[in-house]
Amino acid sequence: MRILVIEDNRRLCAALKMNLTDEGYVVDAAYDGLEGQTSAEMTSYDAIILDIMLPKKDGLEVCRELRRQHIATPLLLLTARDTVHDRVRGLDSGADDYLVKPFAMPELLARLRALLRRNSQHKSGLLEVCDLVVDPATHFVERGGQNIDLTAKEYALLEYFVRHPNQMITRAIVEEHVWNYDSEYTSNIVDVYVRRLRRKIDDPFDTKLLETIRGAGYRLRTPHRPDSME
Repeated sequence: MRILVIEDNRRLCAALKMNLTDEGYVVDAAYDGLEGQTSAEMTSYDAIILDIMLPKKDGLEVCRELRRQHIATPLLLLTARDTVHDRVRGLDSGADDYLVKPFAMPELLARLRALLRRNSQHKSGLLEVCDLVVDPATHFVERGGQNIDLTAKEYALLEYFVRHPNQMITRAIVEEHVWNYDSEYTSNIVDVYVRRLRRKIDDPFDTKLLETIRGAGYRLRTPHRPDSME
């Protein structure tokens, strides 16, 4: 999942980026409002963390402009202002949530997970497709009651698929949401990781979930369940 952090305090920005990266997110950073808005307009992010007090263009203006452009990316505002009026202004500008500084990192991560599932069919916090269960809070994965050990990148890839069930996902989309722009990867790295993932979540089981759509990409499908007969 790709996250944009727009924060002019470079120390805080670096800490956010480090913690989010440790959680398996792909993170881009911007240090002023104009740079952040441009990044949000040019790249499809899964969520944006946006400070209000920014140079060049404040966060509320950035938020309003993104919403005017119908960019509906989930957006979490950060600010030192904690009055009711300030919170109302932030939410009325189009933000989805509001977090007051100083904050605890576990709370930010929990709020981010809540934003990511807001438009999802998964409301319990767990991501489930068939008998496959993924817990974004702990990165625990099981299928058919069996624990499945994944590397950090395998987990990130699986989480993206599970959040978009039955959708055709191209290799380009996977690269954009799961790999850093500055990371070194070969042209077939997505195929390599899909094969690794398939060996762990599909090969040991009768029902196959990961489909290859020849010449296009991949899909994690929900198997059709026939209506029960009385």
